Amino acid sequence: MELVVPHIRKGGVDTVFVMACRPLNISPNLQPPITSVAQALEYQSRLRSIEPRVHYLMSLYLHPSVTPEVIAEAAAAGVTGVKMYPQGVTTNSESGVAADFVEAYSLVFAAMEQYDLVLNLHGEVPGSPPSDNISLEEAFLPELKRLHEKFPRLRCILEANRFPSLTAQYYTDTLQHCSTAAALDAVRACGPSVAGTITAHHLYLTRDISQADPLAFCKPIPQTPLHRDALIKAVCSGDPKFFFACCVDLACLLVVVTARHIPWRPRRKVVNQCQRAFFTQPFATQLVILALQEAIERGVIEEHEVTQERLEQFLSRSGRRFYKLPDPAAKGPHKIVLERKGETIPTSIRSADGTLEIGLSRPTVPIFSLRWLS
Repeated sequence: MELVVPHIRKGGVDTVFVMACRPLNISPNLQPPITSVAQALEYQSRLRSIEPRVHYLMSLYLHPSVTPEVIAEAAAAGVTGVKMYPQGVTTNSESGVAADFVEAYSLVFAAMEQYDLVLNLHGEVPGSPPSDNISLEEAFLPELKRLHEKFPRLRCILEANRFPSLTAQYYTDTLQHCSTAAALDAVRACGPSVAGTITAHHLYLTRDISQADPLAFCKPIPQTPLHRDALIKAVCSGDPKFFFACCVDLACLLVVVTARHIPWRPRRKVVNQCQRAFFTQPFATQLVILALQEAIERGVIEEHEVTQERLEQFLSRSGRRFYKLPDPAAKGPHKIVLERKGETIPTSIRSADGTLEIGLSRPTVPIFSLRWLS
């Protein structure tokens, strides 16, 4: 099993945390946003200089400057797709699209359909939802249906955002996520060209837990236990339209400054501004397994539903197939072994140079230890 659970950084110290991954979808909501092929290729080159072992799948930021001609250029250059951000709904979305984006970008979507580029959708509407009973994600779903009806061959992924972290220096990139039962139903109702992604943390968080824990704040905002359990069932269903997304934002970043006069005692500055995601990468696979185990204990699913085949499909195969990436088995199998060795999630982890400390959600919770077989 080869997992897509990466973390990269833009700027700062040249440090990359890579968890045995190869393909990595790069979202374009930087400052300024990546709206040209030249920008995307320059960013890709910089990423390769930091970590050359990763296959970076580059995307453009949907913007008026992205025309059908740019789409043709992007396809020729190997750019994988385009990311749609509704204006003002998330980090660095000020240049995003208005509510009438389907009509406004019809020619662009037609070109993407022609050249087989992927459209990643930040599935929320700007402003407030129409009622307290409807989330911003649910309010967006009619637009997904309308888009799919007009462009049935356009590959779309219903997701939220990849978020830059607390400062402009650090960026994380990932596929991301459905959070409601309605989103799952909307994806199922579309044809095979539409998929949805699910993160580890949406399999165990609820709205109450997320709001009470600053290290568990994310978007889309986790919903009720009913929605969480619907996501659990989707993971175990074997439906290839749903696949894994790892949230790796440094939302709980602790900037560690070492006092010169006491070099062995770090002085921590806790950054209070909270971004809309949090760091799960080092234990993402284990958190998925833990969430499934807890769901079995609650009676949401039965143990026989959690098979190795379905886990591999959700964690690895379905995402690769949707992106039309080569099967890694052709180069030899990549398998993981999960064992009980008394490991728990630590309170935080540090960068190799000791300058960054990242707080983790669910500290001290017992988890499986993960070992790779090659």
